[in-house]
Amino acid sequence: SKIYSLQNRTEATEFILLGLVSRPELQPVLFVLFLFIYLTTLTGNFGMIILIRLTPRLQTPMYFFLTHLALVDLFYSTNVSPQMLINFLSEKKTISYIGCLTQCFIFVTLLLTEYYMLGAMAYDRYVAICQPLHYSIKMSKPVCICLVTFPYLWGSLVGTMQVILTSRLSFCGPNTINHFYCADPPLLMLTCSDTYIKQTALFVSAGLNLTGSLLIILTSYVFIFATIFRMKSTEGQRKAFSTCGSHLMAVTMFYGSLFCMYLRPATESSVEQGKIVAVFCIFVSPMLNPFIYSLRNKDVKQALRKMVKRNLGKTEKVEVQIISQ
Repeated sequence: SKIYSLQNRTEATEFILLGLVSRPELQPVLFVLFLFIYLTTLTGNFGMIILIRLTPRLQTPMYFFLTHLALVDLFYSTNVSPQMLINFLSEKKTISYIGCLTQCFIFVTLLLTEYYMLGAMAYDRYVAICQPLHYSIKMSKPVCICLVTFPYLWGSLVGTMQVILTSRLSFCGPNTINHFYCADPPLLMLTCSDTYIKQTALFVSAGLNLTGSLLIILTSYVFIFATIFRMKSTEGQRKAFSTCGSHLMAVTMFYGSLFCMYLRPATESSVEQGKIVAVFCIFVSPMLNPFIYSLRNKDVKQALRKMVKRNLGKTEKVEVQIISQ
């Protein structure tokens, strides 16, 4: 039986992705829609990274973490979008076995990285509001680098473990994945192996990391709100709430969709519902994050205005030089 399982596992050289919808007439419309979302995500997150890097005033721990959050969102969306866009216009919507496992690994790695990146940002806000006198010491450059490095390393470790478990499964039936990207829940619907270990590892990993990172965020905000409500100055309270508002919106949006997507067993109905939640998590959230952080943040808006004015000034000078010549 071991030889039979090995043969079946090596025969699964590719998978067919069913995508979001099965109606062919909607594929071009969806292509245009998701191309717009992807380009907006690239522009918004790249723009945020460049703006932070080029603005001396934004060289603080909070924006250091925000740069990495934008970077994670970029890779998070890019892991799925190009393949999905190609499949919208292709008759044969396939992905190789190795490509599928790679997509699973990158997805889990970046997902967990974002969990703890949001946790690091919450801790940064806690120190800034609750212990402002010790902020420069507690959020020194080495500390910030450690807080950023851990999510990447931990995400890679868990991603590797999950992919190893998936690679040990046999796929001896149909190779059609009822999703628009390679994800563990729909893959588990195709295997003829015993999925108990993989299902348990997936559920425990999702549960522990989701609740663990959320616990860091909630604990930070309990202390933050307690400190804010003790403030006598209304202006001080407003400023404190303002610095936390963007982060809270991003956290609510991200974690709300993830609880719906992962903390339930893999069934036909949950996979179908998971598609809708996945669209929000993979496409909408990374697209909106730069706007959430920029529109609700005075420093970012001021830096953006200065950059636009500076570029407009350069353009006007060039035009004047051309006219004078």
